[in-house]
Amino acid sequence: MGTGADLPAEGRARTAGDLLKAYVGLIKPRVIELLLVTTIPAMLLAQRGLPPLGTFFATLVGGIMAAGSANALNCVADADIDSVMKRTKVRPLPKHSVSNRHALVFGIVLGLASFAFLWATTNLLAGLLAVATILFYVFVYTLVLKRRTAQNVVWGGAAGCMPVVIGWSAVTGTVEWPALVMFGIVFFWTPPHTWALAMKFRDDYERAGVPMLPVVAPPRQVSRQIVRYTWATVLWSLLLVPATSWLYAAFAALSGLWFILMAHQLHGATKRGEKTKPMKLFHLSNTYLTLVCVGLSVDSLLGWPALGWPFL
Repeated sequence: MGTGADLPAEGRARTAGDLLKAYVGLIKPRVIELLLVTTIPAMLLAQRGLPPLGTFFATLVGGIMAAGSANALNCVADADIDSVMKRTKVRPLPKHSVSNRHALVFGIVLGLASFAFLWATTNLLAGLLAVATILFYVFVYTLVLKRRTAQNVVWGGAAGCMPVVIGWSAVTGTVEWPALVMFGIVFFWTPPHTWALAMKFRDDYERAGVPMLPVVAPPRQVSRQIVRYTWATVLWSLLLVPATSWLYAAFAALSGLWFILMAHQLHGATKRGEKTKPMKLFHLSNTYLTLVCVGLSVDSLLGWPALGWPFL
């Protein structure tokens, strides 16, 4: 990868530790944490218990590599945007800790390695899905949707839904309906999660020329859309009930009710013209998704009889 000899002197990593930290920053560990939170319950539900440990850990490692590749390539494509946004100025490329060329090579190599690793340790389908996810995130979301439409995170967010499908396919070698339901949960969850963040950093996105919904629409319209997608998320999550037991149903219903109430609270404050705290909903959305995944994981590990379709 080099030491950044083509960088300005003030941007070069001073030690091997600095360089390592810069490359770790490229893969966006905080984002990867969220992907792991959704991948694990997908594998557990697919097995209806704990999969073989080799498959379990191989899928997580391969998933981290694939997500890291997509994130690193995203950093390269968005280097100009990141350099003008206060929230992202500290990333490795705006700080010139790593050159764009080295980051590009790093992302490509990591992506190829993720495919080879998943194919070798799980199955070809999981590897192909990982590659498709990387390509979609970079070429469809980052290079096309993000800078052109306020619906960017709606359709582009599909990339963030793929870890559940990859996790399921790694265990079973197939893609079945529960995996698609889990895909839908993350799909509907992504807009309210991201739009809440964008409400807080609206000026940042506007300065960078990114047409996030809070940039191009009034706050009331944004909060209304957040409410709609929150309801869709919670209702969609209940479609997993036939494949699970009452334990998951309780987790999904109670955490979903909390999520919905907070979304309506944000919308109500927006309608009244009061000062809002969108980051409260942003953090809550993370908690909500975590609770749903924890409930699903515990339910799957216990292996209690699924309620089945007649329940629904």
